[in-house]
Amino acid sequence: MSSTQAQPGAGAVIPAEPGTPVESGVDHEFGVRSRSQRQQIVRRFLHNKVGMSGLVLLVVMLLFGFVGPLFYGTEYATQNRNAQSVPPGSDGYPLGSDAIGRDLLAGLMQGVQRTLFIVVVFLVIALPLGLLIGALAGYFGRWVDSTLMRLVDLILTVPLLVVLIVVASNFPELRTPFGVGLILGLFGWLDLARIVRGQFLTLREKEYVEAAHALGASDKRIIFKHLVPNALGSIIVWVTLAAATAIILEASLTYLGFGVNQANATSLGRLVSDGVQAASTRPWLFYFPGIALLLIVLAINLIGDGIRDAFDPSQRRVRA
Repeated sequence: MSSTQAQPGAGAVIPAEPGTPVESGVDHEFGVRSRSQRQQIVRRFLHNKVGMSGLVLLVVMLLFGFVGPLFYGTEYATQNRNAQSVPPGSDGYPLGSDAIGRDLLAGLMQGVQRTLFIVVVFLVIALPLGLLIGALAGYFGRWVDSTLMRLVDLILTVPLLVVLIVVASNFPELRTPFGVGLILGLFGWLDLARIVRGQFLTLREKEYVEAAHALGASDKRIIFKHLVPNALGSIIVWVTLAAATAIILEASLTYLGFGVNQANATSLGRLVSDGVQAASTRPWLFYFPGIALLLIVLAINLIGDGIRDAFDPSQRRVRA
């Protein structure tokens, strides 16, 4: 027998020495790091060009609305009688001014802030409501499901915009950014409730739910520990789509005269509404706010598409 021992080939597997610490998430047999489902979702989203384009665009709009005023230094409430209806690029007004001499660029920055604030208030109210109603209906079923879903069906029989107009007209004190977000949130959870209910009706029949019941887990733990995480993909997609819808609804309410109507406070919807009358003579008052509103809606929709693809296990374009 030769004293020279054969060296392992390129494809040979070298076993780890006894006592070698095992690194979490690493398959030592093949030397490949395994990824959790969450890591796979994040990785698919980061490699999704559509979703990342929307995220970059949204970040740009956030910087414009919240960081821009720190450098621009002009308040939207400031009126200059000597610079009324100034076109873009004249007299120190990059995007022009309105009929009472307010800087449109400053107005756009404030409009982005207020519009996104309305979206946040809407989601803070609608998300818990829709999740709770849908979870209770889908998990318990029977008379709970019938009662809650009939309530949802009853509300859905009336067009949402009509409901919002009636509420806004009867409560004029709510015509502030917070009030408009509150109104949208109180009536914007219905679709989420139906989505969550449908998800729960399927998930509650899974083996892991039966195992949790057998181990004595409480209904609360099963709902929030097992069912909600497994329905998270649909919930996140709803959040993005509902946020874009809320922006459009706020603009529609304002255009119809039932939106934000507070002194020295504006939103993109109000800027668009105010600029409609002057679109033919002072087009910058209409088109610049309209473009800003469309960019935010587009960014949110692109992010929603990217998240939907990231949660879809059939997406094989990126290796997990």
